[in-house]
Amino acid sequence: MLFKRFSLPVSLLIIAFSLAACTSTPITTAPPHEAQLPTATPQPSVSTAPGATLRASTFAALPGWDSDDLRLALPAFLSSCTTLVRKSDWKEPCVIARDLDANNEKAIRTFFQAFFTPYQVINADGSDSGLVTGYYEPLLRGARKRGGAYQTPIYRAPDDLLTVDLASIYPELKGLRLRGRLVGNKVVPYPNRAELDKSAALNGKELLWVDDPIDAFFLQVQGSGRVQLNDAGGMVRVAYADQNGYPYKSIGRYLVDKGELTLAQASAQGIKAWLAANPSRQLELLNANPSYVFFKEEKVTDPSKGPKGAQGVPLTPQRSIAVDPQFVPLGTPVFLATTQPNSSGVLQQLMMAQDTGGAIKGAVRADFFWGFGNEAGDKAGKMKQRGMMWLLLPKSASSR
Repeated sequence: MLFKRFSLPVSLLIIAFSLAACTSTPITTAPPHEAQLPTATPQPSVSTAPGATLRASTFAALPGWDSDDLRLALPAFLSSCTTLVRKSDWKEPCVIARDLDANNEKAIRTFFQAFFTPYQVINADGSDSGLVTGYYEPLLRGARKRGGAYQTPIYRAPDDLLTVDLASIYPELKGLRLRGRLVGNKVVPYPNRAELDKSAALNGKELLWVDDPIDAFFLQVQGSGRVQLNDAGGMVRVAYADQNGYPYKSIGRYLVDKGELTLAQASAQGIKAWLAANPSRQLELLNANPSYVFFKEEKVTDPSKGPKGAQGVPLTPQRSIAVDPQFVPLGTPVFLATTQPNSSGVLQQLMMAQDTGGAIKGAVRADFFWGFGNEAGDKAGKMKQRGMMWLLLPKSASSR
């Protein structure tokens, strides 16, 4: 994620903090609702991360650990290691992992069990389960110039968007960033979605034009996507660049609150079906979400890999998750025990915490990256499951 940095006096930052919304990281997806977490009896903890309890466990206690094909997880772990290797506790396992036989599942399993200790993540209320949703990389049809069916713009970040990392001034605000714009000598909030749509503020910042405003909206929800250009222009990726500073508001939740959909119907598919049946209310619904995401263009160098997540490495389909970095450090291996989308079929496998999202808040909370295309989108849109999480931390760190 890119940040514009400015040298501002502390007094100006205080004014800005009171005026502008704070968001933490690239928006990837947001669930239609937040289910209530069950209450469990708290047990003694051996380690505490900020806001979350980590309860020491064993690999034998991980449901489905022995049946997971860890050969599929190794590439994602090696990708995380490109940044983790610079940390002292991670250097040894990351260096050794480079020499593993990628086809030897037994050797990979032995490696993880030898170098890591699993810790179950426990919520602040003592419960051990939370919400698991899904996201994906959509395909849109577009053009570099407006014309014909291509009437909906995808915008690059505007020059007047001010982004400040608040942790540089207030360490206790780690992960929070302020966004706004300067008007004279004051910092004011950046316009919300409705205000941007009504004004000409983004004129000249069009990156591409696409043929469907609903697809363009859901592109902002997912945080990145691919665009097939017309006239043999090839395919490009539009990746998250920045956003206007407003927290994501679920349009599925909006429809539920209005009595238009039930919770069970408030999936991406259900929302799109409602929009198709109520075209006159499209603007009303989309503007219920004040957040607006801006993009940058990237080449699709390897179609098998996803976009770069918040860790700065490409996401691996079905092996990368988005987490709340206040509770789960980016890059950490996470064993996830949940179920398949809209199903009771088990989904128990080793994932890598490589991304974040505006709606991904809480300790036991994950967003499962399904990959690219319609099939991935179908699964992501239906995923609203319960799940449990275990962090795999290097033994050199957990022994301290």
